Amino acid sequence: MNGTPAPGAGRSTPRPDRVRGRLAGAAAAACAVCCAAPVAALLGIGLTGAAATAFALALAGVVFALVVASVTVTAVVLRRRRARRHACDLGAGAGPVGPVPVELGARPDAP
Repeated sequence: MNGTPAPGAGRSTPRPDRVRGRLAGAAAAACAVCCAAPVAALLGIGLTGAAATAFALALAGVVFALVVASVTVTAVVLRRRRARRHACDLGAGAGPVGPVPVELGARPDAP
């Protein structure tokens, strides 16, 4: 009546709803086989990307700490060198720098 054969024992063709079910199952299996690798790869990229991001942040933190430490050590060394150089500097008005004649004997301020 509606285009489907009447149920009977001698029927050789399966019913259309079973064919659709088998096609849907076959399509789902094919999709799972075909898409399993890309989906797993995307998940792996996501997890690997998160791990790579964490590693990059840790590495950036270590590099930043090393740069700050090296700049600090350089600044301290340069400041100490300048302090030593200027501690012994007598300035421009102090006269010539060099040996000074010394006389032994009586004190110059004593009569």
